[in-house]
Amino acid sequence: MRLRRLVLISAVAVALGATLNAGAVAANGGQSDPSAQSLRTLAARHNLAIGTAVNMDALDDANDPKYRQLVASQFSTVTAENVMKWEVLEPTQGTYNWGPADELVAFAQKNHQKVRGHVLVWHNQLPAWLTDGVANGTISNTQLRDLLKKHITDVVKHFKGKIWQWDVVNEAASDPWDSPPAIHLKGFWAEHLGAGYIADAFRWARAADPNALLFYNDYNLEAFSDKGPSDKTFFVYNMIKQLRAQGVPVDGLGSQGHLGTQYGNYDTFQVKDALDAFSDLKLAVALTEVDARSQMTAGVLANDSNEINPRLQASAYNYSVLLQACLLNPHCISYTVWGFDDKHSWVPTWFTNPPEGLATLYDESYQPKKAYRMVQSDLLFAGPPFVLPRIPQTPRR
Repeated sequence: MRLRRLVLISAVAVALGATLNAGAVAANGGQSDPSAQSLRTLAARHNLAIGTAVNMDALDDANDPKYRQLVASQFSTVTAENVMKWEVLEPTQGTYNWGPADELVAFAQKNHQKVRGHVLVWHNQLPAWLTDGVANGTISNTQLRDLLKKHITDVVKHFKGKIWQWDVVNEAASDPWDSPPAIHLKGFWAEHLGAGYIADAFRWARAADPNALLFYNDYNLEAFSDKGPSDKTFFVYNMIKQLRAQGVPVDGLGSQGHLGTQYGNYDTFQVKDALDAFSDLKLAVALTEVDARSQMTAGVLANDSNEINPRLQASAYNYSVLLQACLLNPHCISYTVWGFDDKHSWVPTWFTNPPEGLATLYDESYQPKKAYRMVQSDLLFAGPPFVLPRIPQTPRR
């Protein structure tokens, strides 16, 4: 009797184990190896969009199909790296070049991806006809404001219904190493239109598309420092708090997440505290331009593993800190890397003295690095009670 009971119990255990294993395979999209799961598949478990900035020249390169394949398979949202910026969209006044941006939107629709629109108002990458006209006096400040309104209205209406999140205003705040060190509004638009251009931009964007989420986007917002006059995160927090109190339709805060392994950087809970502060203002939050660069020392350039390995590990840590903080805040709705491979990264062309690189998830041969595996495993192992599904966000009216 005891033997028969033991046999029965063993049979039930085997059957239950088979059922659980089958369920695990089903949860992994039919594959038992979790390391084979794409980032977009794993992120979907949390209702989190995971994205990349897209280089359109690379996307169109028939000799490099791997780039296109990875954009489609690994990511659930895409951002135009350059082709939605003003100098590209309207290189000649009154004549729009929609082609490359429309191509990216069509690619996203084909691959069931959402689109982050980048960027409506920024002091860089403006068309020469605009900046030259202001400089030589042929465009007055009153005319400049009208041109900005027209640009925002034209662009947002053109893409109406196709853009999930717009970076409406980008990098308006100064840095603590600027002069004066107290954070202030900086750049072309503040100099010519004053602080009011930010509220105007959000209102014009909302009028053009009532259903897109409207973001303020900036770098060095990953954590608070001392909340004093040189704390950029605190300055932006107070600025958005004031805008929201005035009824300005700011829907979200984009923290870019450009990090460098040579710095001390942050832990998960420091980043979470900053994201929580912004979401407590009833904002969506997003990591919008994540990368983690390293200095390309002589040892790195000579392929010395003693110097390369610590940098790759530090880069993976930084990616993980930002993702874990995002996962811990259910209002953090997307995590976007600013390019996914070292071959097309902006970092080596921008940071040249000293040279920097190794900033992305894949190497120049599209091999996943430790950073990719860290993001993948964070998405795989996260879950209740501390990581819950994302809370759907709605535009402010």
